[in-house]
Amino acid sequence: MPDPQPEHLLFLTGHLAERSLRRQLESMEPNPFRWSVRDMGVNVAALMTTDLIERRLTDLGGADRVVIPGRCRGDIARLAGKLGVPVSRGPEELIDLPRFFGRKAKVRDLSRYETQIFAEIVEAPQLDIAAIASRAQALRDQGADVIDLGCLPATPFPHLEDAVRHLKATGFTVSVDSLDTEELLRGGRAGADYLLSLREDTLWIADEVASTPILIPGEGDRLDSLERAMAVLDGKGRRYLADPILDPIHFGFTESIHRFRELRRRHPEVPIMMGIGNITELTHADTLGMNALLFGIVSELHIEAVLAVQVSEHARSVIREADRARRVMFAAREDGALPKDFSADLFALHERKPFPLGSDDIADLAASVKDGNFRIVVAEDGVHVFNRDGHHVAEDAFSFWPKLGVEDDAAHAFYLGAELARAEIAWQLGKRYAQDEPLRWGPAVAPASENLLEQKTAGPTLTHRRHGRSHGSKS
Repeated sequence: MPDPQPEHLLFLTGHLAERSLRRQLESMEPNPFRWSVRDMGVNVAALMTTDLIERRLTDLGGADRVVIPGRCRGDIARLAGKLGVPVSRGPEELIDLPRFFGRKAKVRDLSRYETQIFAEIVEAPQLDIAAIASRAQALRDQGADVIDLGCLPATPFPHLEDAVRHLKATGFTVSVDSLDTEELLRGGRAGADYLLSLREDTLWIADEVASTPILIPGEGDRLDSLERAMAVLDGKGRRYLADPILDPIHFGFTESIHRFRELRRRHPEVPIMMGIGNITELTHADTLGMNALLFGIVSELHIEAVLAVQVSEHARSVIREADRARRVMFAAREDGALPKDFSADLFALHERKPFPLGSDDIADLAASVKDGNFRIVVAEDGVHVFNRDGHHVAEDAFSFWPKLGVEDDAAHAFYLGAELARAEIAWQLGKRYAQDEPLRWGPAVAPASENLLEQKTAGPTLTHRRHGRSHGSKS
């Protein structure tokens, strides 16, 4: 007798998830089942209902079973009766599909990226060569591809050439950032790979040096002057990057986003740079979310490079965040997917599923404990602490003190205080908590080795420096 055909599963989905679903199924092959995918005519699969499926699914294509999205609402028993085949709810998230079928979860490849990160040392003139080199190494460790030596207005930089040559000799790619033409010439002649920035009226510098120029618009006419500068260098066969300038919020931000989009529409192949400091530095909000959104735009527009800075104290982790964001967005774009479930690295304050256990699960666990060791678990309703002597739940770590009976054990009390404070923070923010493990903050927190490096290489800081490339100016 011929072997029986494996079960044929029909997976229902929406427009946005169809390609990702197919990739997940392909990644699991060989499968113990045959499969097909059907787009049910909705954008978001989670908005599907069993009533909608019943109306629209008129042909099963020979399927033996229908698998609907995990968040699909409605009566699946009724739907199965109407369709004449079993109906199953899949997992809520596509990333969990392999595990749903007993396979190992797919490991996302985040090794690749498209966009280079230029990391600016804004106070380079005030640092000696050793400090510049140490700062450059720290930035490279955080993810920078190009070290940008920032020149300050009315500040001598007598060792500019030596700094460029030293960094080049030790394997760095280097750019020089100034609106002073003499400094740009000096940096270019010393061997800088890039010069930031040339305008239409300073293009003559490109004739004097081999450095790749970054072009910015002149005042007022923005894209017109930028395109005229691009045309000049195109005529000479010179490579360049074009930067239409990302303006700060309330000072042209939305219009500048449109400018980047328009430049890409008019010039599909031109290399583009985006300086993100006008957003990360000049907005008092957490920078990780800004980087995620900005790199979504960067990914959609295939922007070749970003210029990032870490001047303000609240922006101290921008380079690490940018590195994670570019990798996640690249992987999602290549997968034809939403930037979901590729990595937890873009979470700092929250998590996708912070509370894996419900209150009933924890109550069952607590009832089984027969020893005096305290267990700490965080759930939707608060922090749970339990051992054989009791099970306590609270939202405030201090409220546990009179209930735990550790007044005479300073070491134990200290340990519980530290763990309960951590658990309270996890509950407040919606983060995953595991007893005896640090909370995960993603790239917002530096690895211990990087903290040590930053302490060793810290140089003079600017207390009154505003990083502004808006309208092509630095002040």
